[in-house]
Amino acid sequence: MLSSLVNVLDRLFRVLLALLMATMVLCVTWQIVSRYLLGDPSPWTEELARFLLIWIGLLGGSFAYHVKMHLGLDLISAKFEGRARFWHEVFVHLLVIFFAATVLVAGGLSIVQLTAELQQHSAALGVSMSLVYCSLPISGVMLIFYAVIALVEAVRARRIDTAVSAAEVKS
Repeated sequence: MLSSLVNVLDRLFRVLLALLMATMVLCVTWQIVSRYLLGDPSPWTEELARFLLIWIGLLGGSFAYHVKMHLGLDLISAKFEGRARFWHEVFVHLLVIFFAATVLVAGGLSIVQLTAELQQHSAALGVSMSLVYCSLPISGVMLIFYAVIALVEAVRARRIDTAVSAAEVKS
């Protein structure tokens, strides 16, 4: 059940990130064409590219964490073995959950609420800035979800390793 949910989320994430990237590439390409070939730069493309980059960076970071492609979180763990590695991984996942809950979710919801109350809109596109800032709590929730999955997997792997070690000692 949980693995099927994770698989569905992974597929959605891949498609969403690919669409965001494709949109950003088209947007930047249009900016170049309109600026250098037409001589009249499009006023909205730079802002849209910036907003897309924010969403891609935050959502992509949480997805990279899930697929263990986030370089910074694996560097130190790789130096440990056995029990020390397990406890280090647990510590890192708990730290990620804490950061995501406090900074991304709580702080993100706070800034989304503030910009919605102030009715702050972007200059070129005229979209509500709260939509742009929604990337913070959404990526935070995804990061928490993926960190909990990683914790469960680490505990399961540790139990299997412990059971195998106990069986080897008995034989």
